Amino acid sequence: MPEIILNGPEGRLEGRYQQSATPNAPIALMLHPHPQHGGTMNNKVVYSLYQSFQRQGFSVLRFNFRGVGRSQGKFDRGEGELSDAAAALDWLQSWNQNAAQCWIAGFSFGAWIGMQLLMRRPEISGFISVAPPANVYDFSFLAPCPSSGLIIQGDQDTVVPQEAVGKLIQKLSHQRGIKIDYKVVAGASHFFNEHLDQLAGAVDTYLETAIPEAAAKARSTR
Repeated sequence: MPEIILNGPEGRLEGRYQQSATPNAPIALMLHPHPQHGGTMNNKVVYSLYQSFQRQGFSVLRFNFRGVGRSQGKFDRGEGELSDAAAALDWLQSWNQNAAQCWIAGFSFGAWIGMQLLMRRPEISGFISVAPPANVYDFSFLAPCPSSGLIIQGDQDTVVPQEAVGKLIQKLSHQRGIKIDYKVVAGASHFFNEHLDQLAGAVDTYLETAIPEAAAKARSTR
């Protein structure tokens, strides 16, 4: 799992990158929770997502937002972190110029950043958002949501109420041509302590179906 340093808007960004052995493999970018609440690229949920995409043959990148770990800069209320994510995706694409697909995955604050990046980068094929903080941040920019994806939450999440995520799901599900899978993990808290296996299983199951569907959709629009 090679350590990398990439150029970000405010200096270097620290990351971990795993290259797939498959030619033209799809790529995926992982985004971590809130930097001011202990979020890093080594968060267990983020690492679980990273491993799931690896198992599906992706080239995968996770990195620390500005001011976290060895990444330079300081917290910028989400605006700078979105720029960091865009720079990381640029780096990932530069190393995989013929990638078959491009995916984004994020946890909590990282899910909010990931969904904003999704709106700005039409090449993103699909997304996975774990516990998107719909009670804290405004997700109304998803109008319309440009890609189908998976949203996962624990039913014992006291940080992001299930009701708030449910309203977001309802809004997104009414959009034409978009399919939002919603998975609620029984007994899981916001951080999925003791439930990482169930989280990984839900992601693996989703990707096994969604990857071929996204590829077929991309072929039909060429």
